[in-house]
Amino acid sequence: MQHEKLRLLFFTLKAIDNSQGPVGSGFIRHSLQMQGFDISEATVGRILRQLDLKGYTERIGFKGRKLTPTGKELLAELERENNINHYGKELLNVIRVTGKQELLDMLIARKAIESQLAKLAAMYITNEEILEMEKIIKRQEIHVKEGISIADDDVEFHKIISKAARNRVLDAAMDLIRQHGQLSPMLEYIRKRVKSTVLLDHKSIYEAIASRNPELAEKAMINHIENLERDVKKYWEIAYNREGNDESQKEN
Repeated sequence: MQHEKLRLLFFTLKAIDNSQGPVGSGFIRHSLQMQGFDISEATVGRILRQLDLKGYTERIGFKGRKLTPTGKELLAELERENNINHYGKELLNVIRVTGKQELLDMLIARKAIESQLAKLAAMYITNEEILEMEKIIKRQEIHVKEGISIADDDVEFHKIISKAARNRVLDAAMDLIRQHGQLSPMLEYIRKRVKSTVLLDHKSIYEAIASRNPELAEKAMINHIENLERDVKKYWEIAYNREGNDESQKEN
């Protein structure tokens, strides 16, 4: 149900954005019908009024609606989410090819490096960087509530910690791991399948760093990575054991 609502929101915003100027509910209804939505013009009108209230669209006299800058940002985020869903099978294949042990090895390396980066960040972070971390956390909260991908937020969160640590060697070591460009989307895919979240972990890390407590920051980061390790193990147990059982039943 939530997925269908997000699809409706995505194609509504896209219909408005693709037009040459302000558009009315009739045009949007036609665009949505082309995407397979059986929807009345009155329902479209109610959706548009809600978008107006949330600041995603604005009415231009009797001409219709256009997207606000906030609406364009939301559309871009939904576009990324739509791409993740579209390439879900490809992402699953990447996870299979990468393999459980390689994922765990990357997380073990991250734990060793990022625990020290978090510790150093708590010692050297500036007030401006604390505010930047806070903004990322707030944006991530919104994305979680709206069901939007937080893979980019995750990368940004960990990068600001690396920057605040003021250690170029450790930062370069993390860059080597980040070169596996699918790591964050893969972990997000796995977390969704095991119904896990990183938001509370990120908040704990942020609070420890913002309070400039190195030991607590190190501990919070270790706990975060170990939670990711558990998610990977749980995913493999659920997904691949079930797959193996299905194959066995087919053979029998």
